[in-house]
Amino acid sequence: MHDSLFSKLEGKLKANHSENQISGTAADLFLKSLSRNPEMTPRSDNASMELACGLAQEVVHNFGEVRLRVFGTSMVPAVLPGDEVLIQRATLEEILPGEIAVFLRTGRLFVHRVVDRQVMNVAVGSNQELCLITRGDRQRDCDLPVHSSELLGRVVFIERDRREIRVAPNRATRVTARVLQSSDKVTSLYLRLAAYKRTIFPRRASCQV
Repeated sequence: MHDSLFSKLEGKLKANHSENQISGTAADLFLKSLSRNPEMTPRSDNASMELACGLAQEVVHNFGEVRLRVFGTSMVPAVLPGDEVLIQRATLEEILPGEIAVFLRTGRLFVHRVVDRQVMNVAVGSNQELCLITRGDRQRDCDLPVHSSELLGRVVFIERDRREIRVAPNRATRVTARVLQSSDKVTSLYLRLAAYKRTIFPRRASCQV
């Protein structure tokens, strides 16, 4: 089942490669394959998750960008579950603190904010290498340093309800993130209120040419 899904998706991606992006049916299939929260993915789904994440890495490497839907909560409120992000290929040297990096680790994709850049030894006696220090906006602890071999790129924009959301956090976003760090229950309540607000006050769909 996983192999057939992978083959079908790979074939559709090749058919769309001339546009240098994933679009149409291929995008729908790709987003569905990544529609689980990586932090809560059952072990039985690890194979399909790794295939999908590997494919995302391949697309970014070959075509320069990929569009994904995010379902985790580590970046709330800057990135809400269901938001779409456009990821573009970038190097460690090009990504600055404050930007959102995307990296692949242990078969899972992480979309976390860069809080620092440090030069450190990769192994004993080895040359030093620039690494990114990242953390989810709602998390208190930083991730392990991100090496060049793990990096896919940077998030260039976030789309929510057909409108573009700023990648850089503002003061209100930072304050809200600190409050949400206190409890998963508080975060759940915040997400419910946000969903309710979007249902009661839907934004007009933008015209598409």
